[in-house]
Amino acid sequence: MRNFLKFLVIAPLALIFLVFALANRQNVVVSFDPFNGGDIPSPQLVLPLFIVLIGAAMVGVLLGGFATWLRQGRFRKALREAKGQAEVLRGENESLRAQVKALQAPNAPSTALVPPRSAA
Repeated sequence: MRNFLKFLVIAPLALIFLVFALANRQNVVVSFDPFNGGDIPSPQLVLPLFIVLIGAAMVGVLLGGFATWLRQGRFRKALREAKGQAEVLRGENESLRAQVKALQAPNAPSTALVPPRSAA
């Protein structure tokens, strides 16, 4: 079922990318010099338009994911601290359970407090 749902999402996206690539095959010049005056050759690439646009989208997704990962750092830190505290409390809980079992052993005298009866 999960593979079918993946296919249901990926197949239309692949079709959209394919149609986009076929419609935008013309070459464009990508220049890396924002101050190009024309007299000095600048570094540039000649690529099909769909590669430039899809590449830019991929770089944007990666940068957005990295920014989100950085922003969520405080939550990961809080999770690590909470896990450490849970381990400490779990250990304390186990030691208290062991103490209760030792007190409830058949040969140990009961130390439980019994409330006095009221004279009603």
